[in-house]
Formats: sequence, structure tokens, C-alpha cells
Amino acid sequence: MTTAWRTVVLPAVVFVVAVLVAAVVIALSGSPPLPALAAWWEGAVSAPGALPESLLNTTPLLFTGLAVAVGLLAGQFNIGVEGQLLVGALASAWVGFAVSGLPAPVHVVLALLAGALTGAIWGWVPGILKAWRGAHEVITTIMMNYIAIYLTQYLVTRVWKDPNSMSPQTPEALPSAWLPTLVEGTRLSVGLLIALATALILWYLLKRTVWGYELRAVGANPEAARAAGIQVSRVIWTSMAISGAIGGLAGAVEVLGVHHRYYDQFSPGYGFDGIAVALLGNNHPLGAVLAAFVFGAMKNGAVYMQSVTVPAVPREITTVVQAVIIFFLAAMRFRQRGG
Repeated sequence: MTTAWRTVVLPAVVFVVAVLVAAVVIALSGSPPLPALAAWWEGAVSAPGALPESLLNTTPLLFTGLAVAVGLLAGQFNIGVEGQLLVGALASAWVGFAVSGLPAPVHVVLALLAGALTGAIWGWVPGILKAWRGAHEVITTIMMNYIAIYLTQYLVTRVWKDPNSMSPQTPEALPSAWLPTLVEGTRLSVGLLIALATALILWYLLKRTVWGYELRAVGANPEAARAAGIQVSRVIWTSMAISGAIGGLAGAVEVLGVHHRYYDQFSPGYGFDGIAVALLGNNHPLGAVLAAFVFGAMKNGAVYMQSVTVPAVPREITTVVQAVIIFFLAAMRFRQRGG
């Protein structure tokens, strides 16, 4: 099976099947499927202001999809991207409101680095536990998610809470830490360009460097990689740290580019949606770009669809599509491996 087939054609076929399943679900809910799907498309790309908002939704999904993909390519299932996103977002928010007197470019870069570094540490812990003691990364990353959720809740309600607000949120970041707007009159920031640059850099590292070769070798067969002289344990914890850094960067971009502060439960589950993005993109950085846009546009279009259809089609229909995609792709991979 060629790379083009796995990265483009197969995901496209699976997506069409998922949309057909969604059409059946819409019909069973009592709404005409064709007008609902047309409204879905309109709300995703063709309605006024729809495309920038879809790209806004695409940005965090691309980051989290890349984060999950790095782990999967190394044979590590990083379910902790949501936690890495949360701690990265809070760290960048703290730098944004607590550090002053810096010129805007320096302040922005420092805040972004704080988010990426905090996420890297959060991903490195399960990685080193896997490399050192063999602790399964699924278990440890799930545990780290809960630690991140409750730690950020504590900090944003007890330590760094905005004294002028009743809501659990930090003070607003200084304007010098804000990401510039990419399209005037919209919420879309240059965070999208950072996400695209991350995908390109990751593609280069995976395909053109020794580190990328070693990571893919460990993911394909760790025992063969070890016999070839590759330090498997080093690849495991470095891949998890890089995965965490990308997840933390996702949170930093959301805070600095969209909300300009951290508030509790700001993420609707971007880290978990990244699993679907990585699978649909076949763990390929450029495939993740297409998959993230698909899911981002679907999420945006579903809100519009819910508002114009009678009876209203719930926007949670996107969850049905994601579930069908994950089911089909996981089943195909299981079959390819002879399961």
C-alpha cells in the first residue's frame, strides 16, 4: 500500500463513509439529511466568516494531531495530550500576565516557549517511566491528565485567579504577549502559521534526519531497532517529550492567540480529538494538516447546521463522524497487522 494511498485516498474513503453514516443518523433523528448536510457545508466554508472560524478550530487540532502522531510513530500511545495542553496553556498565560517590560516579539516567544517546555516535561515523565521501568504509557498519561486537570484548577482558582473576576480565570495577558491577528475582523491569529510550520518541521525531522529514522524504526519494531544499535529507551522518552511540547504549544497558542488568558475548562477536548486527527492523517504531518482542517471545519459547520435545521440537528453529530472514522481506521490497522 503506497504512502499516497494511506495518507490521502484511504482517509478520504473513510471520511465519505463516516459522512454517509452521519446522514443516516440525521435521517433517523427526523431531519432531512441533504438540507442538513448542505447547511453543514455552508457553515464550514461558504457562509460569511465561516472559513476563518473553521481555520481557528483547525489550529489546536493540528497541534494535538501532530503530538499524538509523534507518539504513535514511535510506538507510544500518548493519551495525555489534553493534560499537556492544559499545563502548557497555563504556563504561557502566567508568563503573559506576570512578566512585564519586554518588547512584544520577545514576550510572545518567551510565553510560547514556556508552554512548550511545560508540555514537554509533562510528556517526558510518562516517557521516562516507560523507558526506565516499563510502565505503560496509556496508564501513566491518563494519570497525568487528571493531575493536570486538578493542578490547573487549583492554580486558576486559588493562586493565579483574576481578583477582578468571579470566574476561575487568570488575569488577562499583557498585549505584548498576544499573537497578532492573521485576518482582520476575525479571531484567527498567526497561531495557524505556527501550527503549519510545526507540521513542516516535523515532516523534515521524520523524513530527513537520523532522529526521525530511529523514531520510525523503534515504532515499527523495537527489538529489531535495539539489535541495530538504536537506543530504544532514549527514543521513547525523547518522542514523548517532543509530543508533549507540541501539545503544550497548542495550549499556548490558544491562550495567546484567542482567549488572552487561561480559564478553567477552556478546552473542549482538543487533546482527545487529536487522536482522530492523527489516525485520519495516517500519522503523517502533512496528512494531519488535511485531517485537522476536516475536523475543524466540521465542528464549525455543525454549530451553524444546528441553528438552521428544523428539527435541529445536534452539533454532536461530529462526534459520530469521529467515532466512525476511528473505528474504521483502527479496524483496518488491526487487520493489516494480522490481528
